[in-house]
Amino acid sequence: MTPQDITKLIVRTSLKDRAAFDQLYRATNAKLFGVCLRVLNDRAEAEEALQEVFVKIWTKADRFAISDLSPISWLVAVARNHAIDRIRARRKPTVDIDTALDVADPTPGPEQQALSAGEGDRVYRCLDELEDDRAAAVRGAYLKGESYAELAERHGVPLNTMRTWLRRSLIKLRECLER
Repeated sequence: MTPQDITKLIVRTSLKDRAAFDQLYRATNAKLFGVCLRVLNDRAEAEEALQEVFVKIWTKADRFAISDLSPISWLVAVARNHAIDRIRARRKPTVDIDTALDVADPTPGPEQQALSAGEGDRVYRCLDELEDDRAAAVRGAYLKGESYAELAERHGVPLNTMRTWLRRSLIKLRECLER
């Protein structure tokens, strides 16, 4: 199915066209399930999350028109963000406002955008060019939704060092992908 076909289905879904929604589900559920499974690492939870993702798509399809993303990127972003929200909901809530600074950015990063565009192999090759600990930090932050504080603790580095690692790693990834 072409991106234009998916766009048409999303637009028709925003108009509450059940047949279009059914076609959209059949055309994209496998990919979106893969996104949920990759983030959640649990098949049953990913299946449940996928159903919730399609409820969001049904209710928020009209928001696609105002996004700058391709149709599949938008759908992947909805699925990824929902899966990350499920992970965050499992954690106990914090009352310290300073911890909000350490929350991973829920918007699709360079790696997710490349994966959405079908260039996953290039991303993995570029990740392999990073040092192992930097690549692990990027995967943790942008695929698993881990906070910068969690990553800094796991890697035994100060929080600001982790932020620097991630920023520089993303710059290197972008440069590699632009080659």
